[in-house]
This record gives sequence, structure tokens and C-alpha cells, in this order.
Amino acid sequence: MKMRACLLAAVMGGVVAAAGAQTAGWTVKPEWVKAHEDFLASDAMRGRGSATHDEEVTATYVASEFEAYGLTIAPGMTGYIQNAEVVAPELDGKATMHAGGVSLAEGKDFDLLMASGQPVEGPLVKVAFGDLKTAKIEKGSVVLITGMPADLGMAYGAMRGLRRVGVAAILLEGPEVGNFFPMVGGKTQTGIHLAGAKAGRGSATVAAVKGTGLDGLAAGTVVSVSMTLAPSAPRYTFNAIGYLQGSDPKAGTILLTAHLDHLGIGRPVNGDALYNGANDDAAGTTAVLELAHALASGPRLKRSVLFVCYGSEELGGLGSTYFGEHPPVPLTELVANLEFEMIGAPDPKMPKGVLLFTGWDRSNLGSTLASHGALLGPDPYPEQHFFERSDNYSLALKGVVAHTAAGWGTVPTYHQPNDDLAHLDLPFMTAAIQSLVEPVRWLADSDFRPQWNAGGKPQGRE
Repeated sequence: MKMRACLLAAVMGGVVAAAGAQTAGWTVKPEWVKAHEDFLASDAMRGRGSATHDEEVTATYVASEFEAYGLTIAPGMTGYIQNAEVVAPELDGKATMHAGGVSLAEGKDFDLLMASGQPVEGPLVKVAFGDLKTAKIEKGSVVLITGMPADLGMAYGAMRGLRRVGVAAILLEGPEVGNFFPMVGGKTQTGIHLAGAKAGRGSATVAAVKGTGLDGLAAGTVVSVSMTLAPSAPRYTFNAIGYLQGSDPKAGTILLTAHLDHLGIGRPVNGDALYNGANDDAAGTTAVLELAHALASGPRLKRSVLFVCYGSEELGGLGSTYFGEHPPVPLTELVANLEFEMIGAPDPKMPKGVLLFTGWDRSNLGSTLASHGALLGPDPYPEQHFFERSDNYSLALKGVVAHTAAGWGTVPTYHQPNDDLAHLDLPFMTAAIQSLVEPVRWLADSDFRPQWNAGGKPQGRE
């Protein structure tokens, strides 16, 4: 940790020096930033639910802003919006759990966080959260995790590992598990996926058990979960895409991205059921919009720039996955991807005014942008795996040097109805976006091509 702190101090010393030398060619006005948030995070947008009409309205707003700034339709497209069909099974709300003569009902005794749609039956394996890394767990088991932390990010990391093993179900038990259902929007995740693709997120059933009724059961007790998923009417997700053509067709393309969706309307928390998503990720969408505004208003750049705001990130990165499969320009032409996620609040572990940059040590992109004045520094939460948890990752897996710039990685308003305008730090947001204008302009006008550091390029799902 001392070495990491020294690195951050050295990097930030360079940032301050570079920022002082940076020319003020464009000013990001705070009223522009607030205006975007006023619309995107308003109650009228109903939380911009993934693959809903509200998401389509959001994409239309972003597309209209792109057009107003002078961006053009991307190569091979007929408009500013790319849409994709989504298969979205729906749970009938009558899931039940049986274990050692005990019967539990959904809603009353447990919340179903993720539903595979497949029958669940397997031997119970009890593991304390702190012992997960060393526990030997067989495929097809039903794993009961006790001593769960309140931090959803830590819980998420544990569940990722177990689902890779191929367990049938993951049960969470303890006083903190009541926090988890609101954090997934108060709706069971049902393996929603792009049409023609396999179901992804619902590959394991995950339930938060209320009380401590299962901890007293003997290991090996057969646990079963029954549920019914039915297909819904066709749904679509929407990506808003704008294009700024460069002067040199051989110089490559810079990709600037965020996600425009959020959780919509879900289970009430303190009487509020509308998940506005002002920080997650109206803030990132605002960054993309204002960078488009700045770059389109300046002199023509050498490289082309694609500005993309994805739909359905909250359903497992469906918009970015579809974009990666249907890019307007070949992925081999992408010089770098910079994703913006939750930049609406400063992280207390970062220096004042600085955004964390996920996967900092994986490539030379973050340090280079910082040396040109971008307020970016190393991610202080490597254990949270933020690099693998945002839309940058699907492109990184395809070889594109792709990272995410973010604010407070574990902000208390994360996936809560109070992620609203009142909890944004608009001056911080504005200054962070401002710090990126000239570094991104430099990147788009230079011959510099970011490279993965040794061992930094992801080789598969980590």
C-alpha cells in the first residue's frame, strides 16, 4: 500500500504541473452540466430503466445533443441510435425454497436477487464469507454464505467466483442481506440477454435469506428452489452514437463512452421507489456530452472520435456488448476507449478533485493522460474489480485499451433512490470534465497509441 501511495503522489505531482501548463481553450460551464442532469435524473425520466421506453427517450435526448453539437451519423449507420432486441424473461413471483423440511416463500422469507429459470436442487455447503477464497466447493452445490458484509461490491466479487465454479444456487444470510435487494433495483435479475445470445447474468440463482433459518441446517442437506420464468413481449435496448470525423483516415479512432440507463422504478426505500441514477450514470453521460460539445467546437482533429452512450448496462452490459459485435468502425481502428462511470461524487480515498482510473497498472493510458493534465489517478479499490465491472471490459477483452474513469467507487447512494440531484457534487463533476478536454484533444491529435503493460491485457473473464 505504501508503494501505491507513493505512485499516486508522484502521478498527482505531474498532474498539477501539467494542469498549470494547460491552455484554457474551452470552458465547460457548470450550467451546461446541471442542465443535462436536470433532465436525465428528473423524476419525469422514471429512472431510465434498462430496455424500456424511458431508456429510448434518454437515447433520443443524447442523440439530439450530439446532432446539435455538429456530430455526424457514424459510418454504416442510418441514424444516431443503434438498437438491439433483448430477451427478458419475467418471474411469476411465486418462487419457493425447501430445505430439510423447512419451506420458505419469496418476498416473505427470502428475496430472489437472480433467477436462472432452471430447477435448483443440490447439497447445502455452508461457508463463512471470510473463508470463500480457500473453500472447496463442488459444481451443483447450494452455497450458504454467512457473515456477509454490507458492501455490495465485496458481495458481488464473492458471487462472481462462485458462479464460475458452476454452483446451482448462492444463498446469502445475515443481518446485512436486506441491503442487497434494493441495490439491484428491487427486481429479480432473470438472465436477460441479447436476442440470439445465451442467457448470462442469471446463470446461477442467488437469494438473500431473511433471518437465520438455514444456518442451523446440517451440511449436505438437500436444498431446492422452484421458480417459473415466462417470456415477455419483445423489448429493445438503445445506444446513442455520434461521430466526429478526423482529418487522417489512417490515424484511428478514439472512443468515449458511458451508459445512459439506470434501474427505473423498483422496491421502495424510505417511501421512494424511483431510482433516478443522477450519479449512475447520468454523470458519465454528461461527461460524454460535454466532451463532444468541446471537441466538436474546436479545430478539426487528426483522429476521429466516436461518442457512445450505451443502453442496458445495468442488465449486464448489453448495450456495450452489442456495440462490440456491431461497431460502426472496425475494432482494430480503435486507439483507446475511455468510459465514464459515476463521476458525480469525489472519492474520499483519492486526492482532492481526482477521478479514479480502473486498471491503472494494466496500460500506459491513464498515466499518459494524467501527464497532460487529466485529473486521473490509480484506483484505490483493486479488490472491488471495478475494471471488470463496467462497459470498458467487453472491449478490453477484444484487445482494445479500454478503461473507466470514475468518482467515488463505493458511494453510499449507489443503486439507491437517493442517487438524485441533491447528492451530486456538480463543481467536482464540472472540474473533472474540464480537466479531460485538453488531454483528450491531445490524444485525438497525436500519434501516441496506448499499449497494454506486460500482463495487463485481460485474457478472459477474470
